[in-house]
Amino acid sequence: MLLYIHIPFCDSKCSYCAFNSYVDKFSLREAYMDALIIQLKEELLRFNVTPDNPIETIFIGGGTPSTVEPSLYRPLFEMIDPYVAQGCEITSEANPNSATRSWLEGMFELGVNRISFGVQSFNNEKLKTLGRAHNTSHALESIRTASAIGYKHISIDLIYGVRGDSKALLSSDLSQAFALPIDHISLYALTIEEETAFEKTPEIAEEKLELTRWLFREITSKGFDHYEISNFGTYRSRHNIGYWEHKPYIGLGSGAVGFLEGIRYYPSTDVVHYCQNPCAILTETIDSESLLSEKLFLGFRSCVGVKKAILNEKQSAQADLLCREGMLSFREGHYFNTDFLVADEIALRVEGF
Repeated sequence: MLLYIHIPFCDSKCSYCAFNSYVDKFSLREAYMDALIIQLKEELLRFNVTPDNPIETIFIGGGTPSTVEPSLYRPLFEMIDPYVAQGCEITSEANPNSATRSWLEGMFELGVNRISFGVQSFNNEKLKTLGRAHNTSHALESIRTASAIGYKHISIDLIYGVRGDSKALLSSDLSQAFALPIDHISLYALTIEEETAFEKTPEIAEEKLELTRWLFREITSKGFDHYEISNFGTYRSRHNIGYWEHKPYIGLGSGAVGFLEGIRYYPSTDVVHYCQNPCAILTETIDSESLLSEKLFLGFRSCVGVKKAILNEKQSAQADLLCREGMLSFREGHYFNTDFLVADEIALRVEGF
């Protein structure tokens, strides 16, 4: 059982961001955190969460969770506490400019034991291009502060595939990253989404396959396991893996998504409406064919792999053929992808039979 908590407030809107977030709704923070508690009461019942069926991992994302003071999170953590498994991984995203020492200390005291910083780059000019509100010194200070406070697991996001990226720039980013006390990197290619600032300048995204492969090799050469197409680490995020394994997950907050037994749950994406009606949730039933498709695409792009038992005879035969071609491997009843960059192609080839 996983729990995702969405915080939709941001101090600025990044040029590439299509997530449900607001820069002009800070007056709603207290009402929003109260609404999360109301929704959580219903979700605990819906998902049959008990001390014997506890929450294994928690992820606070956004938006920018570090724009909300720890004191406003406290009632939520107090409600969750009886249902949290021992050793629960509790992650919060944070922006380097708003993750102050006091914020990091406050979240650590509440039980957060993993921080994911939206660094994106250690190059100030690239940060300006991406519309980020922080600079390199903010990133360095926040990461070192988190480590000094006692966070054992620290992750950073990096973005590549941006016009102007070069091997020298990306190599400098990686050198700086590996000089810091981190154990995880999420590496994302810049994608142009509708209704973002970059929609009018799509040429800003410029991924080069050769450079991408080089990036992957550089990160793994430092001992970071490439356990999903966008994730590397000496530590594997249990929350991430839970999604890829199709475990049930509660989606708490405006714009979050929940999943249980083939049904998806969608709280309102309008933050004002959510504050007024936190339990007004839309549902979507996922048919078996769509669920299989998701398991293929998620499994082949991650360390989870795909169970042979969920494939029909023709799909298994196709997967066996891909094993002979060296594109898949097979062990312990699962097919595993050997090259995440062709994950979608492999999923389509297997699914088509």
